[in-house]
Amino acid sequence: MRITGVIQAGGRSTRMGGSPKALLELGGRRIVERVLDAVAPAVDDVLLVTNTPELYAYLGVPMVGDVFPDHGSLGGIYSGLKAAPGDSAFTVACDMPFLHREVIRLVVGRAGEADVVLPRVAGQWETMHAAYAKTCLPHIEACLSARRLKIVGFFDRVRVVEVAAGEVARFRAPEIAFMNVNTPEELERARALVGELG
Repeated sequence: MRITGVIQAGGRSTRMGGSPKALLELGGRRIVERVLDAVAPAVDDVLLVTNTPELYAYLGVPMVGDVFPDHGSLGGIYSGLKAAPGDSAFTVACDMPFLHREVIRLVVGRAGEADVVLPRVAGQWETMHAAYAKTCLPHIEACLSARRLKIVGFFDRVRVVEVAAGEVARFRAPEIAFMNVNTPEELERARALVGELG
């Protein structure tokens, strides 16, 4: 299977005062650079979903815009999956500074087993750290057309494989590996953690 890594950089960063979260610095590197460093070695190629490509051109990775603008994370997943040259898209958010390469490989390594492969922690699906097969496209499109934007809204129509929290924890605590930086408070917490984690 060919797996494309898809980084979602389409959010509006409203809780960060409009500054793109992906471009915030953490330990001397921008968050999106940390994401790319974790994802790229675990996949066959990388794609960025963004409506502001000028901000990310310096990364030198292919970029696509949203097919369904203003349709949230589900719209971004659809856009990346549709554009991905691979059979499946491993999708993450651009504001996850502590992604772990081996945790990504846990998901990517099982991508051929189901339409969606993703970790589940404390009963919650980690929908932005997941592999989505091309077979998901018609089901996601139906949800988007009906403006049903909850990511798990199409899971009952596809095969889903769970990666257990215990598997993730062998490499990094799940609450750290899947941490997002959405608010100034979360950014401060991330800056405190970066010294410990590197």
